[in-house]
Amino acid sequence: MIAATPEPPYYVVMFTSERTDVDTGYAEAAQRMLELAAQQPGFLGVESARSDGLGITLSYWQSEEAIRGWREHAEHRAVREQGRTDWYAAFTTRVAKVERAYTFSRPS
Repeated sequence: MIAATPEPPYYVVMFTSERTDVDTGYAEAAQRMLELAAQQPGFLGVESARSDGLGITLSYWQSEEAIRGWREHAEHRAVREQGRTDWYAAFTTRVAKVERAYTFSRPS
């Protein structure tokens, strides 16, 4: 689903990952992280897709301070470490400020 974001500016955290064959606990942890992120001050929304081992998750935030707060959340830190140990062969996190956004919706 496409996240409903406000008018720019706002921030996006782009998390691109390649998975390992280890799957134990991944789905539960991913769901928990979505639930926790949604409770964080400054969270605006999330979009995620996975195909053939490559995953891309975009999370949207009001400010860099909000992103920092999420990065420092204790449970999120623990799950990130488990990701490094078990679930991810490689990943990249990028943070950008969204200056412009364009939307299209087909009329019903």
